[in-house]
Parts: sequence; structure tokens; C-alpha cells
Amino acid sequence: MISKKAKYALKALKVLGQEFGNQKPVLISYIAEQEKIPKKFLEAILLDLRNHGILQSQKGKGGGYMLRIPPAEVNFAKVLRIIDGPISPTLCVSLYFYGKCDDCADEHTCTLRNVMRDWRDANLHVLEQTTIADLLENKAGVNLETPQTNS
Repeated sequence: MISKKAKYALKALKVLGQEFGNQKPVLISYIAEQEKIPKKFLEAILLDLRNHGILQSQKGKGGGYMLRIPPAEVNFAKVLRIIDGPISPTLCVSLYFYGKCDDCADEHTCTLRNVMRDWRDANLHVLEQTTIADLLENKAGVNLETPQTNS
């Protein structure tokens, strides 16, 4: 499952995507109100996204945040990695956060590793192909409002 922080990041990016091209920063309070996100929590999220090049900010009167890049170039995989870290179910198959499993004697003979790699690839296919623009067009097939069952 993705964290609440990642879910809030995607919701905030949706709001900023709606305003893309207006050349006018969006207030944090506006985003927080629109998406029912605690303002202090949202500030930290937006700062992370800015520090990773997704957003730009403007201080002072009329300040706020704007997308630095078009919504179609902001895919879910990038956002989730920024906010939550590895997408892979295990570190031994992670593309960007690789780590050897403590309980595995040999990765080459591990019977779980292939399944974990297939799991990663299936998830990545969806996450890399889904962008903020898809949310705006309601094509994502992702409902950020509906609670999910634990699976």
C-alpha cells in the first residue's frame, strides 16, 4: 500500500496540474482545502516535491507552488519514489534502492526473487505509464478516494 503522504502528494499534484499553464502559483491553503489535507503535512510534501524538481515555488505575496514540468511528464512511479522510497516488494529486486536480503544466502538460487521481480515489473508498468495528466483526464483507472482492502 502507498502511504497517506504519497496519496496526499498525488492529490496535491492533481490540483497543481489543473492550474498548469496559468503561470500563477497556487496557495498551499487552497490545495489543503480542496483536497482535505492537513496544511502542515502538505507543506512538507510540497517541499519534497520541489527539492526533487517536480515543483517550483514563489515566496511572498501571491506566492505558492506550481508544477515545474507538464502534468504528462509526472508519472506515479517518480512521485512514489520521492515520497515513499522503493516501489519493489523486496530490496533485492529494487531498481534504485537495491539491497541484499538479510535472510538470503544466494540471490541466484532464491526461489522468491523471480516472483518479486515479476511483481515489481507489473506494478512499475502501471505506475510509470500513469501520469498526473491521466488524473486530470480521469483516465488513470486509479481512484484516490475509495478505501482499499488490505491484501
